[in-house]
Amino acid sequence: MSSSSQKIITAVAGISTAAAIYLYLDNRSLRETNEKQAAAAATVARAGRTDPWNQQPLGDSGGGPKASRSGAISAPEMPALPEPPRESRMNRRARMTEEFAAMFGRLENETEEEYKARVMPLVKGMLDKRRTLLENNRKAAEEKAGITPAQHAAIDKAFTKTFTDVVDYANTAIKDGTLSPYERNVSGWLEFAGGLGGMLNEAEGGIKKILSADQVKALAASGFEWGEYLGVHAPWENLQAPPPRPR
Repeated sequence: MSSSSQKIITAVAGISTAAAIYLYLDNRSLRETNEKQAAAAATVARAGRTDPWNQQPLGDSGGGPKASRSGAISAPEMPALPEPPRESRMNRRARMTEEFAAMFGRLENETEEEYKARVMPLVKGMLDKRRTLLENNRKAAEEKAGITPAQHAAIDKAFTKTFTDVVDYANTAIKDGTLSPYERNVSGWLEFAGGLGGMLNEAEGGIKKILSADQVKALAASGFEWGEYLGVHAPWENLQAPPPRPR
């Protein structure tokens, strides 16, 4: 495998779950912004309909709507609300980090069982759509490559050990703070991604022992990436709860 392919697999596998969660939070933030803007526009519209200034009769000396010589009525300018202050990139990043910590960190006095009951269904829900998409992609790619049901089953069996190793590795990283929901630890993320990429690259090497060279080539030509598939299908919902937030 080329170094560029290895980098792609490492990056995709390491950030697949984090990206799904980040996009969830980012989309929620955008929805909140749009809702605030819509509410502001509705307030302006209501003000235009109910403002007594707009209800004065034609020809009145007030500031109401005026009739031109042709008889057409020109509407007054609508009052505009001041634009809300824009959130800086750094402030938005800090806010999203805090939202992430509140969602995926341990709440005060929350037990491991309570944490899993609260968080893991959310993690699974955010990954289900991506898992379904990649499962369909795998099916289409395997059909093109002529992979048999027996080969498919052998690949899934090989994944069992890989998934166990990946979850154990992630739990260790969570326990020692390499992966923490309470801070943006980019160096820790990259360190974790490197180790995870190595595991998934090893799994891909095992797949090549099950498939023929032509099948491996056909899969690659289809655009299917095992690293991405494994990174998303790993049972992340089996992760242990992180330690309580440091005081």
